[in-house]
Amino acid sequence: MFGHDREQLRRFFVTSWHKRLRREPLQALEQLVVQVIEQHPEYHAHLDDDALQRDFTLPDGETNPWLHMGMHISIGEQLGADRPAGIRDLYRQIANAIGDAHEAEHAMMDCLGRVLWEAQRAGREPDQQTYLDCLKRLRR
Repeated sequence: MFGHDREQLRRFFVTSWHKRLRREPLQALEQLVVQVIEQHPEYHAHLDDDALQRDFTLPDGETNPWLHMGMHISIGEQLGADRPAGIRDLYRQIANAIGDAHEAEHAMMDCLGRVLWEAQRAGREPDQQTYLDCLKRLRR
């Protein structure tokens, strides 16, 4: 979405949210970001300039709100483009099986996170087929 600049990505979330609160017009990507933010009121406290540099670590028992919302955005972009091919149909099947679209995205995040972690660890591109295979298992 923005490359690897953590602060720039976080600032985009904050700016988009503040535009929403002021009822200003939003661009398409800002609308997607705001939709994700609205689904996560537990993260609203992090949507200010003071939280832009904060680190979140598992040993502290905290979910990184920026990573979590960013993964929703990534999945939203994948669904919009149907890339990797077939993900949109898989998402519908997963959502039907789980019974909730938002929870379906959470389940998909496990697959996405695993594939991204494996790719980073191996120093290669994420394996799309492994990702799709993982998603297929969620349909049950």
